[in-house]
Amino acid sequence: MDGKILIVDDEADIRQLVTAYLRKEGYQVFEAADGRKALEVARLVRPDIIVLDIMLPEKSGLAVLSDLRRESEVYVIMLTAKAEEVDKLVGLNMGADDYLTKPFSPRELVARADAAMRRLVRPADKDRLRILNSKKIRLDEGARRVWLEGEELDLTAIEFDLLRTLMDHPGQVLTREQLLNHVWGTDFYGETRVVDVHIGHIRKKIGEGFISTVWSVGYRFEDER
Repeated sequence: MDGKILIVDDEADIRQLVTAYLRKEGYQVFEAADGRKALEVARLVRPDIIVLDIMLPEKSGLAVLSDLRRESEVYVIMLTAKAEEVDKLVGLNMGADDYLTKPFSPRELVARADAAMRRLVRPADKDRLRILNSKKIRLDEGARRVWLEGEELDLTAIEFDLLRTLMDHPGQVLTREQLLNHVWGTDFYGETRVVDVHIGHIRKKIGEGFISTVWSVGYRFEDER
């Protein structure tokens, strides 16, 4: 699969192993061993996906993520250790799209990357691309742009796909598992609360009234058309 991926980890053996797997699948892979270098490479090559370890020299992974989110919507997969539960949530709250817990299978990382690239690549069939409208929100699937009362919103790739999925089923309750399957793919093995974090991000950008929580079930888009 075509695409550029940046691997950021201070452990050379992990970088080399992951790089070998990804290149075998056809990806163009770049590496960085510390946070400062990661930002330099990201700005230079503009990768589609960044695999970013939290524990890095020079500049932490969370600090790198913060800088990235100020200038880019690149898809970010955070790497955390099992004991770093708090960092996992902090990373998601700061805008990470996905996470993997160390130790992880390189095949699982490839599966996550493949699923992300399928979402990021625009469909070739123009007839299938739609514009979704509610009373105040307009979403253009082809351009991957969203407007709230005429003002364009800055959504990450995951936020866009979540909102699109909810708007595509107005008034229908979608469970967290259904949203995971639609947005992250059936090969996602993380926890369902990743959905809650990103829904929270969307609400901050569009307001509280558009997405309702159905407790213990999931979420519903309130259609105002």
